[in-house]
Amino acid sequence: MKYIDTEGVIIKSWCNNLEENALTQAKNLANLPFIFRQVCLMPDTHEGYGMPIGGVIATDGVVIPNAVGVDIGCGMLATGSSLTGIDLPTLKRILSKIRETVPVGFDHQKKNQDESLMPQMENPDIYPEVNRQYRSACKQIGTLGGGNHFIEIQKGSDGRIWFMIHSGSRNIGLKVASRYNQTAIALNERWHSLVPKKWELAFLPIETDEAKTYLREMRYCLEFALANRKLMADRVRAAFRVEIPDVEFDEPINIHHNYAVFEHHFGKNVIVHRKGATSARDGEMGIIPGSQGTASYIVRGKGNPDSFMSCSHGAGRKMGRQAAIRTLDLEAEKKVLDDKGILHAIRGKQDLEEAPGAYKDIDVVMEEQQYLVDIVVRLEPLAVIKG
Repeated sequence: MKYIDTEGVIIKSWCNNLEENALTQAKNLANLPFIFRQVCLMPDTHEGYGMPIGGVIATDGVVIPNAVGVDIGCGMLATGSSLTGIDLPTLKRILSKIRETVPVGFDHQKKNQDESLMPQMENPDIYPEVNRQYRSACKQIGTLGGGNHFIEIQKGSDGRIWFMIHSGSRNIGLKVASRYNQTAIALNERWHSLVPKKWELAFLPIETDEAKTYLREMRYCLEFALANRKLMADRVRAAFRVEIPDVEFDEPINIHHNYAVFEHHFGKNVIVHRKGATSARDGEMGIIPGSQGTASYIVRGKGNPDSFMSCSHGAGRKMGRQAAIRTLDLEAEKKVLDDKGILHAIRGKQDLEEAPGAYKDIDVVMEEQQYLVDIVVRLEPLAVIKG
């Protein structure tokens, strides 16, 4: 871990190849008047909007929508199975069945899903944005989305077949995030806030109605994101059982990595913001995915206070999406995956934004956070569906 002590509070970085723009954003965070004790940067840190992805902060008395991000509750689900192997034809048929039952990219469900699958609101009137988006969300639950979201079938170092899902709160989370970030910007301007607007770190004091409503709607988005992954997991299990009726599955591990929550650290109750980072309390099970060509990991947290008991949410990008499309070689990236026998999602030039070459080396990322988590199972990819 590296210490940067030139700012208002110390920056603790587990990322040894920190890009300049991400460091600038971390320094902005370290100079906020309400920041508590430290800024933490996980090994997968890279530039985000306002706050670096892979960043963890704690605030005293305020919440920052941009320090949560636009895909509220985005996270991972992973579960092991009773299978110790799977042949290629069976694997291909399972993938085909998953594609039939789980919409990906911009696709939604053709009809509203059962409302019992949706998180409940005790009073829709106190969830203004969620209530506005609710009808469309009934067609988005159980859908993967695009970008870096994926469903992957893997072989574990424990000798078993696993599957993993990465997805979030879809459009409802985006709408909530955008609404309250804009609200925070307007209020900060009205208050003549000393936090520069160009930092993109507009905040809401927690005693305000706007902050209370944001936190309420954010928690709904966390619940929706979890329900979304659970429904997809049900349909992945069903796809397996079409081909292998007697397969059994463990209880899934579920985590999210874009959220704010009240926690107690260093003797104080604070609001911890994890943006592209996950909780890693002592003994807590977690998931750290690689790219579609590299290993992923099931981990156990060590509860390290220096990181606010957090760890990385993945490998992290080493180049932006457009840079990957411009610079990576399509055939070379496909060959890496083909040589490993992975059923992958790289077809054309646009798919290079999610090629292995666009991501950091997951083994380096895991080495850099050896004091944050212990590795429980290493998972090698067999097949992947990308959004």
